[in-house]
Amino acid sequence: MISSVSRRELIRKFRALGYEGPFSGGKHQFMKQDEKKIRIPNPHSKTDISVSLLKEILRQAGIRDTEWDEA
Repeated sequence: MISSVSRRELIRKFRALGYEGPFSGGKHQFMKQDEKKIRIPNPHSKTDISVSLLKEILRQAGIRDTEWDEA
């Protein structure tokens, strides 16, 4: 079950899934895996990343909910 996560936890899980970064780029930082580049939210506030935003990030990355839960 997907729930909101902190930015730190988002980065940790993406690294566990084989992504590198985060790297600076334009308005947002990004993480990459081979040719895939995923923009990640900026650390402006201490609030968690919402479920809806997290689902959109995972959709763009092609990561299934089960993969995310196992990371």
